[in-house]
Amino acid sequence: MSGPGPLIRSLGVASRIEFESFRMDITSCTKADYDQLVTHIQEFWGSDRTLNLHHPMFVYEFGNSAYIIKDENQVTAYLFGFISQTEPTAYVHLVAVREPYRRRGLARRLYDHFVSFALIQGCTELKAITTPSNKESIAFHRLLGMELTGKLNRDGVQVIKDYAGPGQDRVVFRKTLTQADAA
Repeated sequence: MSGPGPLIRSLGVASRIEFESFRMDITSCTKADYDQLVTHIQEFWGSDRTLNLHHPMFVYEFGNSAYIIKDENQVTAYLFGFISQTEPTAYVHLVAVREPYRRRGLARRLYDHFVSFALIQGCTELKAITTPSNKESIAFHRLLGMELTGKLNRDGVQVIKDYAGPGQDRVVFRKTLTQADAA
């Protein structure tokens, strides 16, 4: 087997991350993992403001593109994504890292893993969305090489006006995918 493709399809494990005292694998998110992360949502997001975005369909219906990283039995980071049904686009819905594990490259590693999966599925574009006030998310996605689309709002943030409904502007990130993006 060459490259991460066969591993992603058969095992759900495509990469390992090694730190000083532990090794963490990227694996598919199970129902038990999902239950753990929604129970401890504040440790990932600082509040429960995103809890309603954590729908179990990401485990049940999109489980082949819902990934976690664990330190032993504790979920330390996760990414919920899916492949568009209307265009060759991979969409990241949520990515989060538990507070003590931040700044270790885990979110980037999850993105790389998802991009490898997306390329195997024939995707040519990566997409993510956030709110205009989420400065940390905007900075992170820019570091990944994603571009903002739309027009500048009054705060100087590039947004798509009314993207999520009337008065609900969103920052929409896009990135063209190539084989060079494969992890």
